[in-house]
Amino acid sequence: MAPKPVNVRVITMDAELEFAIQPNTTGKQLFDQVVKTIGLREIWFFGLLYTDSKDFPCWLKLNKKVLSQDLKKSTTKPLAFKFRARFFPEEVSEELIQEITQKLFFLQIKESILTDEIYCPPETCVLLASYAMQAKHGDYNEDIHRPGSLLQERLLPRRVMEQYQLSAEEWEKRVVTWWKEHNGILKEEAMLEYLKIAQDLEMYGVNYFDIRNKKGTELYLGVDALGLNIYDKQDKLTPKIGFPWSEIRNVSFSDKKFVIKPMDKKSPDFVFFAQRLRINRRILSLCMGNHELYMRRRKTDSIEVQQMKAQAHEEKLMRLQERERIQAEVERRKLAEQDREVMQKRMNDLERSADAARQALEDQNRMTKDLEDKRRQAEEAQFRLQQERDDAEREHERMMERINYEQGEKDKIVQEIEKTRILADKKAQEAQQKEYEARQLEQELREANKKVHEAQESNNNHYIDSHPMDVEESDDEENSTTGRFGQGVELKTDEHASRHEENRTTATTRDQNMKQKLEAERRHLGQRQQKEETREDKIYRENTIDKGIDKYRTLKKIREGTVKRRIDEFEAM
Repeated sequence: MAPKPVNVRVITMDAELEFAIQPNTTGKQLFDQVVKTIGLREIWFFGLLYTDSKDFPCWLKLNKKVLSQDLKKSTTKPLAFKFRARFFPEEVSEELIQEITQKLFFLQIKESILTDEIYCPPETCVLLASYAMQAKHGDYNEDIHRPGSLLQERLLPRRVMEQYQLSAEEWEKRVVTWWKEHNGILKEEAMLEYLKIAQDLEMYGVNYFDIRNKKGTELYLGVDALGLNIYDKQDKLTPKIGFPWSEIRNVSFSDKKFVIKPMDKKSPDFVFFAQRLRINRRILSLCMGNHELYMRRRKTDSIEVQQMKAQAHEEKLMRLQERERIQAEVERRKLAEQDREVMQKRMNDLERSADAARQALEDQNRMTKDLEDKRRQAEEAQFRLQQERDDAEREHERMMERINYEQGEKDKIVQEIEKTRILADKKAQEAQQKEYEARQLEQELREANKKVHEAQESNNNHYIDSHPMDVEESDDEENSTTGRFGQGVELKTDEHASRHEENRTTATTRDQNMKQKLEAERRHLGQRQQKEETREDKIYRENTIDKGIDKYRTLKKIREGTVKRRIDEFEAM
């Protein structure tokens, strides 16, 4: 009966992969299956990380069976691994060849910065966030990336956002201001620019371990791509003593004691003590891997690496050509759009002219109609006037006829009046005669009556009565958001290997424009600070701003003097 396969889940920085492995599958077979699935060729940087039965993180051993290792098993869930970078390059732009490699490093370093596993000063966090947005979204577009569109993005470490009195919208504005300056940078170029700045951070690629010297002083041992460094317990940013890999020929441990033998055989061994045996095993593994890569970088590239670089160079040229083609197409479309806008403007002008002409014609027609109406009204008025004139003339004729008729009648009346007057005169004469006769008779009658009145005067009495009129008056009024106990390895070291890293400068030092903008950003943020600086903030400010030193100047300084003197300094700490 065939053995039952075991389900495995591998989580990369941007995907989840599931496999079914056999009980005898080795770590290398599983690792090869993962890198083949994601198309990764620069496999020497990476490893599979798991949590052991005691909840400690461990790297899967490739030369052993997967199921024989101390995995934390579950009856209901698949075996879980994280695919992560175990070793880090010295210079990302020279060593990271494939796009997939650059992307995996970018995502892992970004996560380490956002979780404060790697300390990054606030102003540099804002700059890195802008490159992260360029890598994710491409060029900033104000029509797409409206205010508030980045509020759901993880832009900055929580430490930074809580340290300053700025709202999420104000942080977004600061990131967008930097983002706009990256216009035209391809997404993969933005990731590489991010890594170029991140690799200059003091904690980049460093694995820290709690150790003690022979005096029992608690210190940190830092293992990275450039060598071994000793740190004070209160300061992970500034190493005190350093040993490049080119000075080390042998590393070994016995139980909790770790021994490093320098290339200079006259120098004493570099000895320290770890808290647990498993820590010494991990230190040994990291020393071996980092030492090998350090020496490999200082030799001619292997045929495989040369082929990969040539292929990457060709792909980059193709991308550049494609980019130029796209830019030319964009420019052509832009010109076509401009021509279209010009034509549209002309059409709009013609339409406006046509509308104006049409309106003028309508106005002219309306005026013509109005004039025609007025002409018709004038003709009608003229016709009415003519009729009225004719009527008036006829009426005049009738009046003249009437006047003539009346004149004739008047003449007749005058004649009648004259006749009447003559007759009246005659009658008057007769009346005068009769009046004279009447007066004579009246005189005679008065004289006769006088005598009668005089006789009756004494007998008659007369009375008069009167009544006044009353006048009535009235008034009216009117009112309003390993070994078990020990293990060692002889390292293939070239003591004359280049130590060019000691003369390197940071990306911001090389770019004065960026340096000035970062200083301005730091000053602006300082005006809105609401919480005290962290210990790392103070150390960074003292080193970088007050003393003017950086990661590489510090590295050169801590490697000064003989190996013996540096070991003596370590023992005296």
